[in-house]
Amino acid sequence: MQQTLNTTLLIIGGGPGGYVAAIRAGQLGISTILVEGQALGGTCLNIGCIPSKALIHVAEQFQQTRHHSQGSALGINVSAPTLDIGKSVEWKDGIVDRLTTGVAALLRKHKVQVIQGWAKVIDGKTVEIEGADTRIQCEHLLLASGSKSVNLPMLPLGGPIISSTEALAPKALPKRLIVVGGGYIGLELGIAYRKLGAEVSVVEAQERILPAYDAELTQPVLESVKQLGIKLYLKHSVEGFDAATHSLQVRDPNGDSLKLETDQVLVAVGRKPNTQGWNLEALNLDMNGSAVRIDQRCQTSMRNVWAIGDLAGEPMLAHRAMAQGEMVAELIAGQHREFNPTAIAAVCFTDPELVVVGKTPDEAKAAGLDCIVSSFPFAANGRAMTLESKSGFVRVVARRDNHLIVGWQAVGVGVSELSTAFGQSLEMGARLEDIAGTIHAHPTLGEAVQEAALRALGHALHL
Repeated sequence: MQQTLNTTLLIIGGGPGGYVAAIRAGQLGISTILVEGQALGGTCLNIGCIPSKALIHVAEQFQQTRHHSQGSALGINVSAPTLDIGKSVEWKDGIVDRLTTGVAALLRKHKVQVIQGWAKVIDGKTVEIEGADTRIQCEHLLLASGSKSVNLPMLPLGGPIISSTEALAPKALPKRLIVVGGGYIGLELGIAYRKLGAEVSVVEAQERILPAYDAELTQPVLESVKQLGIKLYLKHSVEGFDAATHSLQVRDPNGDSLKLETDQVLVAVGRKPNTQGWNLEALNLDMNGSAVRIDQRCQTSMRNVWAIGDLAGEPMLAHRAMAQGEMVAELIAGQHREFNPTAIAAVCFTDPELVVVGKTPDEAKAAGLDCIVSSFPFAANGRAMTLESKSGFVRVVARRDNHLIVGWQAVGVGVSELSTAFGQSLEMGARLEDIAGTIHAHPTLGEAVQEAALRALGHALHL
């Protein structure tokens, strides 16, 4: 016999958006049920952000050790290292397990009921759990189903054709890997596999790698990719895979066909909202392309039905989903909130790393703003030198009339950690004088932030 549960808030999806919404709702005393068909933590914790950063760290450590085995300028010499990829994956899985176990403990602590199973929407107040004979009635329905990898019809997944999910849990490393897609997912994994010893090629339809970022910012990454020996096939389109010859068929800019031999093909051409397979269409919500349309409070076109994170489209970032989830819980609790951040940082964990917060010079121009644009190179930063990391720069974009900062960008080793300072300065409405007048600790990479502001004001000290 079917059991019926009643709750104030029902959340579909236990990824960063869903589980944070559930924790916050629990803190606010809202009766909450969270339904998740796979592991808590969603793509981010299990097959995305966290495992990819773990694999990137393994790759970096392995490459550094190999570098020292060839005699390094630091005077460190070791014998040639070997890699046990099974052990590496085990270590990565240990981190994932600790984090997902932690999420489960936090949900228990805040009295959130977690139901393991696949949700099927009946209407805006009713959801059934497939195969569990359970029906849930709710006052508020929060949709947080996330996103999934975009597949290419000419490259169906299976065998040598893999997605990022399989690339993050290799049983063995391929000798040759072709990455289809030169965006952040493809390049992060392509660089990691190259450092782990695979021969890597990247096929990208646009004329340059990381086409979502401006050319000046991606130049140091392009140089690094070439130095690592990754082959680039830019302005090439994929036609299919020939299993008999183990080769990827591509078309070059002149329209000629090429066959690229490989052991594996990683398809990394982006992600799309996860709208299929759970009867979302029953709600007949307004859509924004393939995403659910939401307002400034994450409300959909149906009253008391909310949508957050990747399901609501770009930018598909875990930290955006978390902030939206927290806000929705507070709105349900009767607080007054709106989702209108000044900027959301986007970080790309390539080598070197990239950070974009707020407007780039081109975006400022397109918005009709007259701006000062100023960069400070890490080649003139003492800490970068001691880290053997002199490539890259910090760039600030500020209005010429009142010096209000509208954007920050950086490329360099470890710049992901500067994203916090960048985001904070934009949220607090900082001007160039505020950053230039703040004493930055020495020696740190963060000094380049102060120097970029000083340079914009016409008096950089170390350039």
